[in-house]
Amino acid sequence: MFDQLKAELDSIMERDPAARSRWEVYFLYSGFKAVRSYRKAHWFYQHGHKFIARWISQRARHKTGIEIHPGATIGKGLFIDHGMGVVIGETTEIGDNCTLYQNVTLGGTGKEQGKRHPTLGNNVMVGSGAKVLGPFKVGDNARVAAGAVVLDEVPANATAVGVPARVVRINGVKPNSLDQVHVADPVSQELCRMQAKCLNLQTRLEALEKERARSLEDPEREESVQ
Repeated sequence: MFDQLKAELDSIMERDPAARSRWEVYFLYSGFKAVRSYRKAHWFYQHGHKFIARWISQRARHKTGIEIHPGATIGKGLFIDHGMGVVIGETTEIGDNCTLYQNVTLGGTGKEQGKRHPTLGNNVMVGSGAKVLGPFKVGDNARVAAGAVVLDEVPANATAVGVPARVVRINGVKPNSLDQVHVADPVSQELCRMQAKCLNLQTRLEALEKERARSLEDPEREESVQ
């Protein structure tokens, strides 16, 4: 138990340059307290004491501002930085050494049954304010940018940004499907095609109007045009 506790404290200190000592992390870090409370609540949840489990999780929520459902499955070394507003749903699965920032939601869309929440692989980072919604997987070493809304699977070693989130990097390289603005958005591409077509029609219409104006000034030219 003490080895596990030390390992979790050390994993936080490795990822947070503001952490000055294990004592500071243990007594003052709300994310660490929330995860420790989750471990207790999860034990009661697995052993059928669901009321006690929820009581522990709700008490931790009031103290830390972080809501972790006791039914979630969380690996070792989870670091919740700052943490206020973080919500982790019941069927969420989180791998080892993941990092979540404030206001992150690992939730569902409200349409699924059974497995409703996402699965995070190992070493995943989810930025401040990001929402990961649905029963899909975010692969190992993936990064979700701050404010992103992820509604589909994210490959391993990928970076996802935007609303809805798009993959802009895989292994540090842009995928071939990405355009010059880094996001392959079919809606934007279709709007660009429509804009180009409208400009072409506008140019042709202006040319016809000029031709018509010249014809009105020259009746003989109008007859030839007709």
